[in-house]
Amino acid sequence: MNFIIKWIDTFGSYLMLMKRVIGRPECWKMFGRQFLRDIFQLGVNSIPIVLIISFFIGAVICIQMKLNIESPWMPKIVVGYATREIMLLEFSSSIMCLILAGKVGSNITSEIGTMRVTQQIDALEIMGVNSANFLILPKISALVTFIPILVIFSIISGIGGSYAICYATQIMTPEDLTCGLQYCFIPWYIGCSIIKAIFFAFIIASVASFFGYRVEGGSIEVGKASTNAVVSCSVLILFADIVLTQLLMQ
Repeated sequence: MNFIIKWIDTFGSYLMLMKRVIGRPECWKMFGRQFLRDIFQLGVNSIPIVLIISFFIGAVICIQMKLNIESPWMPKIVVGYATREIMLLEFSSSIMCLILAGKVGSNITSEIGTMRVTQQIDALEIMGVNSANFLILPKISALVTFIPILVIFSIISGIGGSYAICYATQIMTPEDLTCGLQYCFIPWYIGCSIIKAIFFAFIIASVASFFGYRVEGGSIEVGKASTNAVVSCSVLILFADIVLTQLLMQ
């Protein structure tokens, strides 16, 4: 019972904070500067890890599909087809956002939490600045804008990894892989991945900011808030993945 009450109280606090966040920026020049900074810090800096992980995951999926479904009754194009579907429908959107929740989410919580414990947020409030809007809205806007781009990079890198493993190990010909990748391709699946990524980006930015904004105490509490933010973002992303998949794939 206490857990339910605590959860309702936390959810209510989150909605109240989002009410302060969502609104017209008080200074568009400062918003633009913060937006560009967050685009680079949270988005551009995440490109290397997205490319590396997606490349190797694409290669591993290709190997696993080849080794586990190899059969005279199974056409060779199934490997490319399965690799494409896994990358498009789940990995590049859902699993990649789970990874980014750990990297980006902890970054956001630590940054805002440190500002809270060092009383920088209190100083903004004293000056009459809507600190929630000033600090959190640029981060939400930056992630919602850039994570779909990371999803595209992830898809391309994963497919590139599958081609690389074909050339390096000769487990199958690149021509067979290409036929599988092109077989029954549905462009809407790319749209589904991007739509899901936009929702996941909002979850990561808003939930991580919420935990950082509510930090009380010292540096130890900032670390705890970062852990709680990553766990909460991961759970919410998985739950949202179920709902969005059901809605978008009907």
